[in-house]
Amino acid sequence: MTSERVLVIILTWNARAETESCVESVLQLDHDSFDTLVIDNDSQDGTTEALQQRFGDRILLQGNSSNLLFAGGMNVGLAYALSHDYDSVLMLNNDVLVDPGMLRELLAVLRSANDIAAVGPKIFYVEPADTLWFAGAEMNLWKGWPRHRGLRQKDTGAFDRTEAVDYLTGAAILFRREALEQVGQLDVAYGMYAEDADWCFRARQAGFRVVYAPKARMWHHVSAAAGAASSFKIKMRTRSQFRFLRKHASWYHWLTIPFGTLAEFARVGWGLLSNRF
Repeated sequence: MTSERVLVIILTWNARAETESCVESVLQLDHDSFDTLVIDNDSQDGTTEALQQRFGDRILLQGNSSNLLFAGGMNVGLAYALSHDYDSVLMLNNDVLVDPGMLRELLAVLRSANDIAAVGPKIFYVEPADTLWFAGAEMNLWKGWPRHRGLRQKDTGAFDRTEAVDYLTGAAILFRREALEQVGQLDVAYGMYAEDADWCFRARQAGFRVVYAPKARMWHHVSAAAGAASSFKIKMRTRSQFRFLRKHASWYHWLTIPFGTLAEFARVGWGLLSNRF
């Protein structure tokens, strides 16, 4: 396990402070063979200069000439990992803080069975730090919209079983190299949102499992870049979800998807009105 070569990819765009905190936490991971690659999506706030000054040769830096959004930016890192013969790849948002043992726990699950394509951790809000943001995800094509298990719930141990789930969040996914080679990279047509679910569904169609590993822990500043309830986020999420459904839902799922969509819009509207997002 300790000889496993891992590339940790962090994607950033105009979020210097959050990215510095993220990198600092990543460098404390207790795995002895990993590199950290920060992909910058053409930030204009001095992010790359600040990272270079603070971390020097402890990290790798790749600057994109334009904002490639999430899928495009992450694919730069995934291509680097494949071309440099890393055994696995940990994909991270830049607005997260990782537990020192997170990578070790993810690797233990990833290598426990050959049919596991990817593994994701239990994720908490940064504040309050004992409240869940992600404990595995469900995606019912009849309803048409995804759901994070445990969202906004106190962690009582209800989601402490390592198990296969429908998909993992792109905020933190450890990929098996062989799965990336077989399934491919993220679909850039999504831009941002739903590309993580799409990849997981493609992996499952190829015969793999994607697994939630609750002993691996992480904390997330939710939507630090896009804004927790911004019109941009809502528009992009809606557009990407319908692309996902066009790609993966069968004709008969569309008999009920409109009702699931109405329910989802009502949920989001109520959340905005009650200031829950």
